[in-house]
Amino acid sequence: MTDEEIQEQIEEVRLRLLEAIEELPDEALTRPGAIQDWSVRDFLFLMSAWEAELVTGLMQVKQGKKPQRLLDALANRDAYNQARLAENPERDLDLVFDDLQQAQVALEGWLTEFSQQELNKPSRYKWLGDRSLAQIIADASYAYEAAFLPAIEQYADAWLAMSDMVTLDAIDILDFGDEANDNDTTG
Repeated sequence: MTDEEIQEQIEEVRLRLLEAIEELPDEALTRPGAIQDWSVRDFLFLMSAWEAELVTGLMQVKQGKKPQRLLDALANRDAYNQARLAENPERDLDLVFDDLQQAQVALEGWLTEFSQQELNKPSRYKWLGDRSLAQIIADASYAYEAAFLPAIEQYADAWLAMSDMVTLDAIDILDFGDEANDNDTTG
């Protein structure tokens, strides 16, 4: 894959995510349970953390250094996610969206620093084992994000369907009993 093709994948998956949640109110975005115990906000925060980690890892690779923290994170995603959420359990929703955008822009900028051979040759970077840099990028960004999209889309659809339903509690019941007697025209 070229850096442009990777960027396209990142943008396509992100667009699908943002379209899925665009009509959700803040309450739906911050309520736990969208993906297991996570809220949508938690997931967006984690995706920005993964992309920021990936940017740091790409910077290290470009300097000829092993991206140990990124590799450790990929080896134990659950521990990485728990640690990131523990650092910022109630991050402001607007800041989460800002971070998500900034991390994506930074990632796309760093992708242009690598040639197609650097991205795709599995033996290019010994620390990656038999995986190419493009595979690592996918695993930490768009492929990881895409794996959660069905759950987020289902959550968003369910939330919107529930909000479209009208309950009896939301309807004012008018009592015409007394007014009907007061307007008696029979004399």
